[in-house]
Amino acid sequence: MKKVIVISTSLRAGSNSQMLAEQFVEGAKAAGNEVEFITLRGKEIKFCVGCLACQKTGACVFKDDVPAIMEQVLNADMVCWATPIYYHEMSGQMKTLIDRMNAMYPKDYRFRDVYLLATATEDEEHVPQRTVAGLTGWIDCYPKSRLAGTLFCGGVTMPRDIAGNAQLQQAYEMGKQV
Repeated sequence: MKKVIVISTSLRAGSNSQMLAEQFVEGAKAAGNEVEFITLRGKEIKFCVGCLACQKTGACVFKDDVPAIMEQVLNADMVCWATPIYYHEMSGQMKTLIDRMNAMYPKDYRFRDVYLLATATEDEEHVPQRTVAGLTGWIDCYPKSRLAGTLFCGGVTMPRDIAGNAQLQQAYEMGKQV
C-alpha cells in the first residue's frame, strides 16, 4: 500500500481536469492505496516573493494553506498533479503552488513517482508539452523522483465536457497502476 496524494489545481466547479483526478483517485483506492485528494479550490495560496527565507528556516514566511499541502507531499509515496492547460502551460495556481513549495527543496521527501493529468480546449498532440516540461523542472529538483506517467485529454472546454470520455477510464487505470 502506498500513500498517494492527488492535487487538483483547477479552481472551476465541474472542472474536466478534476474529473480526471477523481478517476485516478478511484483507481488508486481500488488498488488498495491510501489516497488523499487535495483541491486548490478555496485554498489560500500567496505568491512567492523570492526572499529565500525558506531555504534557511525550512518554512515559508507566509501563513496560508501551503505548509499543510507541502507536508502531505513530503510524506507521500506518489504525487499526482491535475491541471487545466491555459496557453499551452500548467494553470497559474499550480505554478504558484510549486513555487511556494520551495521550502521542500532542502528537506528529505518520500515521493518517487509523479504523475500528470491535464486537459485543454485544444486537442493537438503538442499541447501538453510545455506543461510536462514545467512539471519536469520541478521533478528534476528531487533526484530520487521521476515522471512516471502523463495523461492528456484535449477537446474539452466547458465544465464536465469530459463526461463519457474514454480518458476517464484511462485515468482510473493509471491510478490502479500506482
